[in-house]
Amino acid sequence: ETARADHFSLNGYGRETNPELAKTPDLLNFDNVWSCGTETAVSLPCMFSGMGRANFAREKAERKEGLLDILLRAGLAVSWRDNQSGCKGVCDRVPNENVHNANLPEVCGPDGCFDDVLLNGLSAQLENLQRDSVLVLHMMGSHGPAYYKRYPNRFEVFLPVCQTSQLDRCSQQEIINAFVNTLRYTDSVLARLVKILREHADRVDSAMIYVSDHGESLGEHNLYLHGTPYLIAPDA
Repeated sequence: ETARADHFSLNGYGRETNPELAKTPDLLNFDNVWSCGTETAVSLPCMFSGMGRANFAREKAERKEGLLDILLRAGLAVSWRDNQSGCKGVCDRVPNENVHNANLPEVCGPDGCFDDVLLNGLSAQLENLQRDSVLVLHMMGSHGPAYYKRYPNRFEVFLPVCQTSQLDRCSQQEIINAFVNTLRYTDSVLARLVKILREHADRVDSAMIYVSDHGESLGEHNLYLHGTPYLIAPDA
């Protein structure tokens, strides 16, 4: 959610935002990927529609089966776990749960839950798999403007950071620092997920695919956040 490929050290960014994934063997990094849209309400349905950005229309997508519907009809166990503002219709016909306000004090608080909540119970779920399965984890990720609330304190590596949602009160560098700290945390969550999957490799053949639904403006052309029309939005 709102991660920028050009701020991944895996893609050559100058600061180390992917220390854990960089140590992950057999990792495939696709460094030339473009989002379907610039906001979740468009990009998420598009990602699961099979239409591609050029042909996507939300009204048309709502009248057709999406990827998850087809996988479910093909006999796979499909589920969606959400730590965000919902699946925008993508998961309406498959088992789904929202864990954004889960009762897990170690990873949740008054502002919601860190993305570690998505991994809660995953080991047990893998132990009890009975058939081929697809699990979608919808992360809070780097969603602004409150970047500083998206990661535990130990991931506040790049300083100083913007400590408010009112970005006009912060310098551009403070905003960027907070944003890249979110990427350090996402890196940790993804590496933990890979570790859990590999711990169950004796009984489950698995693959993990991570992709952000769209990027985020961090001051390019004096723009911030996301949702700018695709034709005029910065490449990032």
